Parts: sequence; structure tokens; C-alpha cells
Amino acid sequence: MSDIEIARKARMKPISEILKGLDVPDTPEAFSPMGRHIAKINLDYIETLNKSIDGKLVLVSAITPTPAGEGKTTTSVGLSDALNKLGKKSIVCLREPSLGPSFGMKGGAAGGGFAQVVPMEQINLHFTGDFHAITSAHNLLSSLIDNHIYWGNKLNIDVRRVVWKRVMDMNDRSLRSIVVDLGGVANGYPRQDGFDITVASEIMAIFCLAKDIKDLEERIGNITIAYTREKKSIFAKDLNAQGPMTVLLKDAIKPNITQTLENNPAIIHGGPFANIAHGCNSVIATKASLKLSDYVVTEAGFGADLGAEKFLDIKCRKSNLKPDCVVLVATIRALKMHGGVSKEDLKNENVNALKKGLVNLERHINNIRKFGLPVTVAINHFITDSKDEVDAVLSFCKTQGVKASMCTHWSDGGDGAIELAQNVIDICEENKNTFKFLYEDDLTLFKKIEKIAQEIYHASEVVADTKVRLQLKDFETKGFGKLPVCIAKTQYSFSTDPNLKGAPTGHVLPIREVRLSSGAEFIVVICGDIMTMPGLPSVPAANSIKLNDQGEIEGLF
Repeated sequence: MSDIEIARKARMKPISEILKGLDVPDTPEAFSPMGRHIAKINLDYIETLNKSIDGKLVLVSAITPTPAGEGKTTTSVGLSDALNKLGKKSIVCLREPSLGPSFGMKGGAAGGGFAQVVPMEQINLHFTGDFHAITSAHNLLSSLIDNHIYWGNKLNIDVRRVVWKRVMDMNDRSLRSIVVDLGGVANGYPRQDGFDITVASEIMAIFCLAKDIKDLEERIGNITIAYTREKKSIFAKDLNAQGPMTVLLKDAIKPNITQTLENNPAIIHGGPFANIAHGCNSVIATKASLKLSDYVVTEAGFGADLGAEKFLDIKCRKSNLKPDCVVLVATIRALKMHGGVSKEDLKNENVNALKKGLVNLERHINNIRKFGLPVTVAINHFITDSKDEVDAVLSFCKTQGVKASMCTHWSDGGDGAIELAQNVIDICEENKNTFKFLYEDDLTLFKKIEKIAQEIYHASEVVADTKVRLQLKDFETKGFGKLPVCIAKTQYSFSTDPNLKGAPTGHVLPIREVRLSSGAEFIVVICGDIMTMPGLPSVPAANSIKLNDQGEIEGLF
């Protein structure tokens, strides 16, 4: 059966039963149903949870992604189901899918096979409307900026120095750079503008980093939206924008809860990309989950050089979270691609290429250890994997002093990840965690970028023109020097060249642009050719998505 056929056969329980398993009372004060199988957990109820008790936090990351697939979400779901089978109360804590990749390259993002979150179609399309609320709040600020300029511009905003773009949750390269306010005096002052995708929005980042709704409002007010001719900063609070924007987000900020195919709880909330943003679900969702369960399994986007680094250096720094264990997901197929095998030949056994590709896994293992965290490897099994290939990976992991598990959760659900779950339990109970950040707050912004480039990417140097270096110095002068950095680059390589597979060294990290996210409290560093508004591929996934004669969705997977 296909993923979507498996999802449609799911026997879902009423969401009140799922919440009952977490000891959440069936009252309007505790949660708000969004239909029969989805609910939002109310913030006031979260505030009543025991602040002195936390479960174990397990971060799921992966090797550098390839077209062969790795399966972080599928593995996260399978692992959480397996932990529940072993008698642990576990919640899987995920990001919400964006419509951009759903209709672009990737299709759905709710797991796969017998390790899925459901209702899959609803989750993949509009879910509870959180992304629409974030898009609306973001664009309300855009509208308020242009309206202020139109009605006299009392703040003396330099129309050439408006840094707040618009957003939409769809891939559309034609919107990257546009001109607005055309059509004469009645429409305002013409100026250059552009769109980012919603998941790259600073509102999305704030949404996922805020600790509560008051913090959300304060952070929104601190967004830098423009500068005057004298280069004085103008903030969202100067337009009194934080109040109405928070109103648009008051329901979205409540975490969404649904379930896996095995009727275990799944909290799905927020969804920044890890290649152009910080790539983690919301702090509110993660912290609530830690109060409600023994184990929280959460994922960070793309490879560990992106999602995991940002989870650890940004999310954990801002929220005082500390993972107990990191799971690195790898597939035989992806490792062979890193060893030079083409996608068309992946079905054929090739142990030599696999061994060459293991340098990518080794790099990620060593990178995670730089944060003082214990790591285990999940080999996400495909039917084409040969015994010799599997043995080669297991043997390699043993030489690295890392436990590895062959996982069949795609075909067997939680039963297929029991060994992985036991490894995670053992690591968490050993408690050999010595977590530390990769860099300290007091380093200069450029030194922080260099630290990531050299320690995580193994680049020889960071290249930036005078304009970029002066911008970073200006951010420091304005009081933002202690912020962490969020590097935006291709997810397909440790370098900025997506064609450099394996574990390249000696490359340079070219910085194209830097952006201040003063509300989210980090600096975005845009490198290479990465775009914050993706385009659709030549044959987008949208071409195959339709309703069949029975009114069912086809092509979403």
C-alpha cells in the first residue's frame, strides 16, 4: 500500500482519548477541539503543569540529505511509537508542513508507511490554519509600513531602506524582487520590495521561539522594519503593530495535538525551514511536551550541520532546553550517493561506494560530539539494502563507539524501532550529557560565523565583502553583537555547492547578505545561491495532485 492508502485506513481515536493518556482533563480550559481528531492545547492549562518535572528530550537529525531520502520524520514517529511500546510515555514533537514543498518537490511531510501522523491529508494541507495566521500577521505589518509612508511618514522612514518583505506560503520565484505602489499618487510611493516564503518569515521564527503570548508580543514589537536616512532603526512597535499582529496569532500560538497511526500523541506546531531559517518546532510545544511525558522525540530539519546546529545553538540557547540524546538518521541509499553512486543505480549493491560515503556520517557524528552530546545512529531500512551493506554501516559505527540500529518502522511501525528506542533509553539513563554551545555569546558576529564554517562545515575560510562586514559591525554597534547566527545555505552539502557530496574540506563559505532579526534575536547569514523564496522545479509535485472521482486527494505523496 502507498503512504496515503495506509493513512486512510488508520483507526484514529477521538483526540480527547489521546489527551486522556497524557492526563489532560477533558475540559474547555485544557484544550480546544479542532474537529474530532485534532485539538489545540490551551496556554493557560500549560501554565498549570508542574514546572519542576521534565521528561527526556531526544533530538532526531540526519546525515546530509540526498534525493535518495533519509526519513527524519518517519524515524521520529517510529521511535516515539517504539518508546510507548516499551512502556514509556512518549510524545513526538514535529513541525507543520509548508505548502511550498508539498506542491513543489517534496510532497507531504507527515512521515510515511506505518510511521505516520494522522489525519495526514489535513496536516499536509491547511491543518489548523497556523501558517495562514502567521502569513496574515506578517503582511499586516507590511501594510502598516506602506500606509504610514502614504499618510505623511512621520517616522521619516527612508523608502530605500525598508527591510521588511512580504511573505506567502508557496514557492514563487517571480515574487523574489518586485516593485510596489505603482499607479500614481493615490497608491503611494513606488519602491522595490519582494516576497519570502512564510517559513522564512521572522514572525515564524518568533512564533517558534516565544515562551508565551506576552513574549510573542514583545518580540514582534522589537522587529526592525526599516531605517531613516540617518540610519536610525525603526521598529514594529513604532507603528504600534505588535498588538494587532498578536491578535491574529492568539489561537495559532496554542500547540496542535494529533496522533500517530498507533494512536500515540503527536504535537505539531510551527515550521521554519532549516536551510533558510532555524528549522525547529515551537519552544512552547517542546516545553509543554516535556511536562506531559517521559520522553519527547523532536526533529530538526535537514542534516545535522543545519537543523541540529541551529536547534542547539539557537533554540536551546534561547529556551534553556538541553537534549539528552541525539539520533542521526542515515540510509544505505543516501550513503551510497555520498560515495558517488547515481540515483538510478542505488538498487544495486555497492559496498565500496557505501564505505566512501560513510565519511558523511562520520562528520555528523563528530559534529554532534562537539556539543558534548551522546549520539546513536538509526539506519532507516529500504528493501534494496543488502546484508553486506548493512553490516558495513554497523561495523563502521562500532569503530566510532556509537550504537547503531537497523530500523524497519516504515513497514513495521513502532515494532521496527524497538532496538533504537532501547538504545535511546540506555543513553538517556546513562546521563553522560555534557552539553555546551559551539560558540559563546561574546564572540563577534563574524567570529561566530567562522566558528560554524570551520568547525561544522570544515571550510577553510569565510568570504564576505566590505558591505557585509560593515553591516555586521553596525549590528554590533546597535547592541546586537551577542545574538547567535542562523546560516542560510544549501542543505545538500557541507559546502555551499550542492554537488559536493561526502565530507568536503578546504572550501570557502561565501556570504551574500546578512539580515538582522531583532525580534527573533538572531542574525540571518545568507550564503551561496540559497533563496529565501524558493522556486518550483521544472516538474512540480503540484502536477500530480488532484481529486479523484471519489473526491479523495491523489498525488500528495
